[in-house]
Amino acid sequence: MKNMSLHIDVDAFLPATDAEKAYMVQMRPSSTFFKDGVKRLVKNKVALTSFVVIVLITLSSIFIPMFWPYAYDSMLGVTPGRPVDSSYNNLAPFAYGRTEQKRIQDGAAVFPHIFGTDSSGRDYFIRVVYGTRISLAVGFFASIIVLVIGMTIGSIAGYCGGKVDLIIMRIVDIIYSLPDMLMVILLASVLKISLTPIIDGTVFARIGSNIISLFIVFGVLYWVSMSRLIRGQILSLREQEYVLASRAAGAGGRWIITKHLLPNCISVVIISTALQIPSAIFTESYLSFLGLGVNAPMPSLGSLASDALNGITSYPYRLVIPAVVISLIVLSLNLFGDGLRDAFDPKLRT
Repeated sequence: MKNMSLHIDVDAFLPATDAEKAYMVQMRPSSTFFKDGVKRLVKNKVALTSFVVIVLITLSSIFIPMFWPYAYDSMLGVTPGRPVDSSYNNLAPFAYGRTEQKRIQDGAAVFPHIFGTDSSGRDYFIRVVYGTRISLAVGFFASIIVLVIGMTIGSIAGYCGGKVDLIIMRIVDIIYSLPDMLMVILLASVLKISLTPIIDGTVFARIGSNIISLFIVFGVLYWVSMSRLIRGQILSLREQEYVLASRAAGAGGRWIITKHLLPNCISVVIISTALQIPSAIFTESYLSFLGLGVNAPMPSLGSLASDALNGITSYPYRLVIPAVVISLIVLSLNLFGDGLRDAFDPKLRT
C-alpha cells in the first residue's frame, strides 16, 4: 500500500552525495572538437616530431641573425679604401681569411665560418639561415593569401549557388586548364619587369619586385584548389537545419557564412593551409633557382642552390646544404599536415 499512497517520500528528494554522483554518472569529462583533435595529434609521434623540427628551424632563422657576427650581404674581403682581399673568397668550412689568421696568431678570438664563404666572400652559414627565413616567410604569407582568396570565393560560390556558382566554377576550370608551371614563370617574368618602376621610392622597394610578384602569382593561380574545397563543404552544410533556422530568423548571407558555415569548415581550412605552405615554399625555391625569385643580394634557399651550380665540382656542399634544408622543411610540413588531417578530419575518426 505504500506505493499507492499519496504521501511524498521525502528521502527520495535528498541531494545525492559526490560518491553517488560519481557512481551514477559514468561519462568522460566534457571536451571540444579542438581539444579532441589536439589529443589525437599529440599521440601521432611522426607529426609531433615534424612540428618540433618546423619550430626549431623557424626559431633558428629568426634569432640566429640577431647575434651572428656576420651579415648575409657583407663581403668580408672588401674594405673601403683598401685592395680587395681575395683570401676570403670560397673559404672551406671552418677556414679563415688572411687577416683573420693574423688575428688568431696575435691571440684574438675569431668566430669561425661554419659553412665557409661563397665566391664573393660572404659567410655561407648566415646566408643559408637568412634564406631559410625568406623561404618560410614567403611560404607562410603566400598560404595566407591563398587561404583568404580561396575561402572568400569558395564560400560565396557554395552559399549562393545558381548562376554565381556557375560563373565562379567556370573561371576555376579555366585556371585549372592553364599549364601551371608555364603560367607561373610567365607571370613572374612579366611582373618582375612591370613592378620595378612602380615600387621604386616606396616602402615596397625594400621587399623587392620579385617577392611582390610571387605573392601576386599565388593570389592569381593557387586559390582555385582552396575555393573548390570550401565550396564543396559549404554545399553540404548549407542545407542543415541550423542554416534554415538562421534564414527564418532573418540572418543575412554574410552572417550565416561567417558564423555558421565557415566555423564548421575549420578543420578542412587548417589542413589545407598546412599542406599549402610546403607547396608555396617549393614554388618559391624553383622560381628563385630560375632567377625569378628574391632580389640579390637577398638570399633564398632556391637562389643559393642556383648560385652553387657555378662551382658544383669544387664546392658541392654549397648545393647540398640548401637542398637538404628545403627537403627537411617540405618533408616536415607535409608530415605535419598529414597528422593534422588524421587528427581533425571527422571522416577519419575511429
